[in-house]
Amino acid sequence: MSQELISGTIAGILGDTYIGEMEDSALLELPGPRIAMTTDSFVVDPVFFGNGDIGKIAVAGTVNDLAVSGARPLYLTLAVVLEEGFALADLRRVLRSVRDAAIAAEVKIVAGDTKVVRRGEADGIFLNTTGVGVLERPFTLSSRALRAGDRVIVTGFLGDHSIHILSLREGLGFEQRVHSDCAVLSHVIADVLDICGDGVRCIRDITRGGLGTVVNEFAQASAVAIELDASVLPIRPETAMAADMLGVDVMYLANEGNLCLVVAAEETEAALKALHAHPECARAAVVGEVVAGADAGGAGTVRMTGADGRVSTVELLYGAQLPRLC
Repeated sequence: MSQELISGTIAGILGDTYIGEMEDSALLELPGPRIAMTTDSFVVDPVFFGNGDIGKIAVAGTVNDLAVSGARPLYLTLAVVLEEGFALADLRRVLRSVRDAAIAAEVKIVAGDTKVVRRGEADGIFLNTTGVGVLERPFTLSSRALRAGDRVIVTGFLGDHSIHILSLREGLGFEQRVHSDCAVLSHVIADVLDICGDGVRCIRDITRGGLGTVVNEFAQASAVAIELDASVLPIRPETAMAADMLGVDVMYLANEGNLCLVVAAEETEAALKALHAHPECARAAVVGEVVAGADAGGAGTVRMTGADGRVSTVELLYGAQLPRLC
């Protein structure tokens, strides 16, 4: 039965995206001297949601992690942990999402593993992925490369994924108006890097910890300060309303198809034009600026000016506002 599950159901559905030979290791061709690797595990609840499921998130999250490092994603591994009793129809649905996302990202699944655990030992299905990509550009993206005058760009609505998943879990009624932003963004990132080159300092996907965590990590790594403008942050009214109801801060909510880029001032317009060419990034906007630490409360500081003109500090979040959502 295990053999039938792996070679029939799993390998059968993954089809052309799967190039494993059922050996203990995959033998891969790498077209460059430098590679990027990342790994992640996915425990999404519920497994299926608006605009995606655990399969799409697994591929998109891994591919996006490779792409924001400047790499061209090439290969994925896929490990599946199934709880006894998980419906085969649901497994097939997840695998079809894995296949479709892999096709969209132009990556191949080269190895994998499948385990079935006893009822109650897993929450339906868990996925683990490892991604490999190749670094082909002559420059390196780094959170340590920020300079005073650089602009901070966000590519989409903040917090939508978290609010959608929470609404589904708790029956809040927002899930029809606020969908998850889950998306493969490697093609978007490649276009921006092709156009702006080393004018892009760094890119990060705004997942766990939200934008507030990302910009704090940037500021600390580069020993600079970052100033944000709350009035231009892309936040859907329904998302803001739901966050207020739940007592959480949108600045720290997870996304699954949203990027934070820091670019040189002279490349800002070119970067926005490249982003706006993609439907996933139609809301891309400049939301802040990098300044010298001495000019804004010290190195590693993030401050935000509200609509009323008040300036507040965006602290690095300690602990978690919510259970893991991606």
